[in-house]
Amino acid sequence: MVKSIDTNLRTILDNVQLEFILHRLAHQLIEIHGDFKDSIILGVQPRGITLCNIIHQLIESKLKTKIYHGSIDISMHRDDIHLQGTNLSIGKTEIPISLDNKNIVLIDDVLYTGRTIRAALDTLMDYGRPRDIELLVLIDRRLYRHVPIQAKYVGRTIDSIEEEKVKVILEKDSKKNRVEILTQE
Repeated sequence: MVKSIDTNLRTILDNVQLEFILHRLAHQLIEIHGDFKDSIILGVQPRGITLCNIIHQLIESKLKTKIYHGSIDISMHRDDIHLQGTNLSIGKTEIPISLDNKNIVLIDDVLYTGRTIRAALDTLMDYGRPRDIELLVLIDRRLYRHVPIQAKYVGRTIDSIEEEKVKVILEKDSKKNRVEILTQE
């Protein structure tokens, strides 16, 4: 584990470790989904989209073929929508083909309480009836789950206290990508 100068911030995955994990996750998806002809990968707004785009690019470069990918906005299915007031930020849902009878891989950066993924599942049902839905997350915080949600593909599982915040920094072609934990005092 690499420590940062700021004692409240520590790096748990550096760029090299993160790159290795991303390639492993892409290979796991290829192992299960083969040529992806009946599969779609969807990034969950907002932070799952960048991760989805990276995974999508890795898979396409390994398979040498185009695969379906898109994004879903969960804003209207959040269980705290009544608390958002005018701060509600509605994103864009982009689903390239019908979800009916397709295998869906939802992609998000961090799995914590499970509420975001529950909202993503509700959103998906508005767009069709998939054959199967799987979850890929870069970080599974494991503790403090409020909803019984479990990821099939996990980059790294960590135990963290409730006061800590996991920060995933992913930028396209960046050598500074990393995952950090911020301890709030």
